[in-house]
Amino acid sequence: MAGGTSGTASRPPRDAVTLRGVTKAFPLGEGRMLQALAVDHLALPVASRTVVRGRSGSGKTTLLNLIAGVSTPTGGSIVVGGTEITTLPEPARDRFRAAQIGYVFQAFNLLPAFSALENVMLAMTFARVVPRGRQRARARELLGRLGLGARLGHQPAQLSRGEQQRVAIARALANDPPLILADEPCASLDAETAREVLAVFLDVCREEARTLLIVSHDDAVLAAGDRRLDMAELNAPAGGA
Repeated sequence: MAGGTSGTASRPPRDAVTLRGVTKAFPLGEGRMLQALAVDHLALPVASRTVVRGRSGSGKTTLLNLIAGVSTPTGGSIVVGGTEITTLPEPARDRFRAAQIGYVFQAFNLLPAFSALENVMLAMTFARVVPRGRQRARARELLGRLGLGARLGHQPAQLSRGEQQRVAIARALANDPPLILADEPCASLDAETAREVLAVFLDVCREEARTLLIVSHDDAVLAAGDRRLDMAELNAPAGGA
């Protein structure tokens, strides 16, 4: 019995992310609540590439923020890499996110006073996953793979929007996280640049067996996933006051 239990415990989870009965409501004042999200069940298999489609305001970003632990659900369970993140206190959630989750924001969120290389290195400094002596080399390697080897010392204002997005992708990959979340990663890029950035992004995630969840309404992005879900079907908020 002991041997069987040990074997089960050591087996890696089949799903990188599992949501069960997750809800998110926001206060409207005077005791009223707006239920923005209600997901009965969602599972992301390890190394899968899932794209969730949805219009603006459908709850896509709320979903990503809950999975990342940026915000907490009103109810339900969120398990990421075998860890129930809803029970973690905020400092522990922050540390978990830094080490286990890469987040590509729609607005890039690069620090304007720092170079491309420094923006990627800062992500590693906070997480303390990559040894300090390896951080610069890791940042150079990632930016080089994303076609920015000649732009390492440039600040965000000196980069095109496509190059800024590549820096944001490198930052998300910096700590070698098993899970990558991307919020409309191509929304602010022209069609040609979006195709180039998306191709590089998917290649890196595929080569390194990352689990990828993208939310988007862009047809080109939707075609890139091996699983496509519709936010209108996934999210069924009850609403109400």
